[in-house]
Amino acid sequence: MAEREDIRSAWAEVLATASRTTADGLVVGTSGNVSARVGDLVLVTPSGIPYDRLGPGDVVAVDLAGRRVLGELPPTSELPMHLAVYRATDAGAVVHTHAVHATAVSTLVDELPPVHYLTGLLGGPVRVADYALYGTDELAANMLRALDGRSGCLLRNHGTVTYGAGLDQAYDRTAQLEWMCRLWLTASGVPGRVPSLLGPEQLAEAAEKLRGYGRSRG
Repeated sequence: MAEREDIRSAWAEVLATASRTTADGLVVGTSGNVSARVGDLVLVTPSGIPYDRLGPGDVVAVDLAGRRVLGELPPTSELPMHLAVYRATDAGAVVHTHAVHATAVSTLVDELPPVHYLTGLLGGPVRVADYALYGTDELAANMLRALDGRSGCLLRNHGTVTYGAGLDQAYDRTAQLEWMCRLWLTASGVPGRVPSLLGPEQLAEAAEKLRGYGRSRG
C-alpha cells in the first residue's frame, strides 16, 4: 500500500514538473520528457501526448531494463537516455528539454563557456554531447560521456539533460542551464567585446559553496 502511495505521489510530481517545462517555455508541444525513480521503478512521461491531457490514471512505469510494468501508454522515445542516467548515477529524477537558448548554444560550441558561477551547480563547464538520432542507445552513450562528473549537459542540435536527487533539483538545474546559455549568447553577441570567463579555481570555490543547493525539497 505504501509503495502505491509513493508511486501516486511521484507521478503527480512528474506531471507537475512536465507541465512546468511547457509553462516556462523550455519545451513546445510534446517535446521533452521527465522521469523520477521510485525504488527499482522509473516513472516517465509517455510519448506524444500533451501534458495537460495526462492525469493520475495515466501513470507509466518501467523497470531499469526498460520493461513496462505499469500503464498502457508507451513511454517516451527518449527512455534510453533516462535509464542510462539512472544506471550510471544516483539520480532520483531526470529532466530533458528542448530549451531554445541551450539548443542554440549546442550548435555553436563543444562546451558552454563558464560565464557565471552557477556553472559550479552542474559540476563544472557544461559539455555538449555529440549528435545522434533521438531515442537511440548511441545518443544515450554520447550523453553519458558528456555527463561524466557533471549533473547536466547539452545535446548537439537537440536540447538539454539534467538530473538531481529529486524533481525540484533536476528542474532547477535545467532552468539555470538555460539561463546561463542565454547569458552567454547575450554577452558574446556584443560587437567588439568578449565575455570574461571564470577560471578553474573560481569555479571550484563556487561549486563548494553551492554543494547541496536545491536539495531542500524532493
